[in-house]
Amino acid sequence: MIPRNHDHVCAIIWRDNALELLDQRLLPGEIRYQRLTTAVEVATAIRCMVVRGAPAIGITAAYGVVLAARNSYAKTQEHWQISMQEDLDQLAASRPTAVNLFWALRRMKRVIANTSGNPLERLLIEARAIHEEDIAANQCMGLLGAELLGERGAVLTHCNAGSLATGGYGTALGVIRAGYAAGLIERVYADETRPWLQGARLTAWELVQDRIPVTLLADGAAASLMRQGMIRWVIVGADRIAANGDAANKIGTYGLAVTARYHGVKLMVVAPASTVDLAVPNGTGIPIEQRAADELLNFNGYPVAPTGADGWNPSFDVTPAELIDAFVTERGVILKPDAAKIADMMGIENPAC
Repeated sequence: MIPRNHDHVCAIIWRDNALELLDQRLLPGEIRYQRLTTAVEVATAIRCMVVRGAPAIGITAAYGVVLAARNSYAKTQEHWQISMQEDLDQLAASRPTAVNLFWALRRMKRVIANTSGNPLERLLIEARAIHEEDIAANQCMGLLGAELLGERGAVLTHCNAGSLATGGYGTALGVIRAGYAAGLIERVYADETRPWLQGARLTAWELVQDRIPVTLLADGAAASLMRQGMIRWVIVGADRIAANGDAANKIGTYGLAVTARYHGVKLMVVAPASTVDLAVPNGTGIPIEQRAADELLNFNGYPVAPTGADGWNPSFDVTPAELIDAFVTERGVILKPDAAKIADMMGIENPAC
């Protein structure tokens, strides 16, 4: 495994038979870990955005299955699989868009189905494998994506696809970390990412921790920045990718993609192969999470809109494949993705690195 250069953030920790999550809602003002001992607590943490980002959600859910099995086995050693089903259902219902959640749960369920007796050791081994594989995949994607950057310049990213959103190193920020280490990135521009301000609170914080130059901008300022010729690449992650290459990511990504194409700026989507959902033919079939209007109408508990105003608050949008210049996974790079290229890539079992 290559060194985790420019990565000093650890958001998911299994320690002393419990799961510890860095509470991302409190960043950057406070660094506090929540210690979770039940699957219900894990599902609540996912739903309430203590942890977010598709790969991180999947890893967290895998550890949640370990906790569910431990508690169920303590109640009934003969019927622990049945006893834990309600916990599994709660984990599955915690966030609808992140396909990695369901991918990780399927892996854990296969272990459950093939286990008799005490399941804890085998399930913990599988959860740790999911975690470690994610870090290795991110490091691989970082190298592959950095090779696409070309001459030295600035890049723009949206939301947070870094160590906080993954097992470590990051997807989009993995490419940025590798590109910066190689001298190919001089500065990162980060959209603030309304309404949860992931770019301001999380991405900017991560990059400051790693001493990578970062400039924050309002979401609506990206077009003007591109017009000035300041950006060479837009680099983002994804929560679900359809079979034809359409990609769901944090709301605002689609607008960035349209703006980037108009200004001749390339768009790179960086995500593990587990994010691809071949059962969904195109982006219209991707479920888009609708979050509470209060997230838009209030900020940190204070109203920013008049009483009586409504809010429309989708958490994600879908960028059509024709607006994506490069799709980077641990299985390789796809330029100008389409259904045939995605299918070929998903047929590759071995990683590119």
